[in-house]
Amino acid sequence: MGDGSEQAERQPARAARTLEIMQIGLHVPVFAWPGGPDALADHLTTVARTAEQAGFGQLTVMDHFFALAPEDGYKLPMLEAYTTLGFIAGVTSSIRLGVQVTGVTYRHPGILIKSMTTLNVLSKGRAFFGIGAAWFEKEHHAFGVEFPPLKERFERLEETLQLAHQAFKGDSSPFRGKYYQLEEPLLSPMPVSRPRPRIQVGGSGERKTLKLVAKYADACHIFASDPATNQHKLDVLREHCQSVGRNFDEIDIVGGLRADVAQDGSNVDEVIQAIGALGEIGFDMVTLALPDVYNLKALELFGERVIPAVAPINARQTVSAG
Repeated sequence: MGDGSEQAERQPARAARTLEIMQIGLHVPVFAWPGGPDALADHLTTVARTAEQAGFGQLTVMDHFFALAPEDGYKLPMLEAYTTLGFIAGVTSSIRLGVQVTGVTYRHPGILIKSMTTLNVLSKGRAFFGIGAAWFEKEHHAFGVEFPPLKERFERLEETLQLAHQAFKGDSSPFRGKYYQLEEPLLSPMPVSRPRPRIQVGGSGERKTLKLVAKYADACHIFASDPATNQHKLDVLREHCQSVGRNFDEIDIVGGLRADVAQDGSNVDEVIQAIGALGEIGFDMVTLALPDVYNLKALELFGERVIPAVAPINARQTVSAG
């Protein structure tokens, strides 16, 4: 394999869009649940199985080693992402699994891609590869992980995406990048997903992140703010797709949404309306972190009322692989 610049000029093989209807994803960022560590495995099992039965399209966790909470809240329980997903894969059978945004700095890319491939194999193709440029400086320093400047993190992200495309297609020839040099990036066993695992890039930066989405990703994850901003981000992504010769409709648009659901269901219609507004401008999936998810009531409410209501909203047509 040539250097990074040569790889960037290649048009990598594309996976097909997978979301024919609008879907809801469950994001689990918090593990400060009742019962402490002894109860975590049981809580996580019931949450994952209930989400699957309710019809959630995917289940994601954060790739962080500290909790994202103010002041001393970072000391709250936080499970390591890929170990957690391996556990969830073992107690579920159909729900798609992934890290919402793996920080590119946390693991050497060859090891990261091997870990993700293992998860893909053992989950029978349900695991996807979600990645971003990383940002949480405090936990880098806490665990002795290098935290390069932003420009370098994006360069490392692009090299990792190039390596993923190479390795996922079974090419184990040497990889020669600016930051990473791999003599034989062999994946054995290969991923189960065909033509390769879904690649999702997280973030909505207009000059760098969305350009990387257009060049390398099957999906993007952006935080869904106000409708005008959402529409603008999609327009920018369209422009990047045009500039690299990519069909915008090949990319699944996934949005993170904050929506507190009342346990009695009193605000379900408002939640449906908020999700529907995203579907109408082109979002294929909305991911939500539901409060106190361990008590299962919100998950069941989504399965009964929200998921059936929003499924028909997205009218984008599924396209075949490029």
